[in-house]
Amino acid sequence: MEEYAREPCPWRIIDDCGGAFTMGAIGGAVFQSVKGFRNAPSGINRRLIGSFMAIKQRAPIIAGNFAIWGGVFSMIDCTLVHYRKKEDPWNSIISGAATGGILAARSGLPTMAGSALIGGILLALIEGVGIFFTRLQAEQFKPPAFVDDPSHVGPMPQGYPS
Repeated sequence: MEEYAREPCPWRIIDDCGGAFTMGAIGGAVFQSVKGFRNAPSGINRRLIGSFMAIKQRAPIIAGNFAIWGGVFSMIDCTLVHYRKKEDPWNSIISGAATGGILAARSGLPTMAGSALIGGILLALIEGVGIFFTRLQAEQFKPPAFVDDPSHVGPMPQGYPS
């Protein structure tokens, strides 16, 4: 099984930025289509037009916000990889906290601290779930344990000394 390898750091920023933009565009289109459909006047044609108008107006903004978040996160992550000389979950957690704080800096220090805390907690949860599933999958590939007592194994095959 081939392991997913990430791009080297300068290209990782562009890759993550584009991936975040795509996620924001798709998710924003789905969310805004439902919102536009619900908020439009009655009648199926009006609701469909309202849905398409909401997608056209808001989905690019959501996609851009996602791209900004992904770009800032990746820049901080690459900086941490460079200075710490290792890639581990702490880089992602610190990057999430710093990204949350940086993007909320215009709202003042209390909001900035709250956003940094939430960003760090969210990334810690994501990394924790990733580690949990990695360990869960690793259990499948453990070699079987050797049994010292042959009475637990079952009858000995013919030809083996007992």
